[in-house]
Amino acid sequence: MPRRRRPPRRTPGPAPDISRVLESGVRREQYAGGAWMVRPVRANANGRVYTCPGCSQQLPASLAHVVVWPDDGLGDVSDRRHWHTGCWKARDRRPPRGSWR
Repeated sequence: MPRRRRPPRRTPGPAPDISRVLESGVRREQYAGGAWMVRPVRANANGRVYTCPGCSQQLPASLAHVVVWPDDGLGDVSDRRHWHTGCWKARDRRPPRGSWR
């Protein structure tokens, strides 16, 4: 019986860039004269409840939604806002209410 052919050895190259994987789904959008980063979030069962700035209604984490933050590079986690996907899409017709404008 013939021997099985071995695959050629690969020489180690540069480390792969994982930033594309970490930032998957993040897109840049324009709104209210500024640039915003928008990331879709899948529904999960962590039990958290957010307040959507578009409608001021509760947004449970068990519902798919988007997370939006300014693209100025100066903020931190506290600048993120969780929006209903429909509210974010209708932000030009229905501007945010409440404490986030």
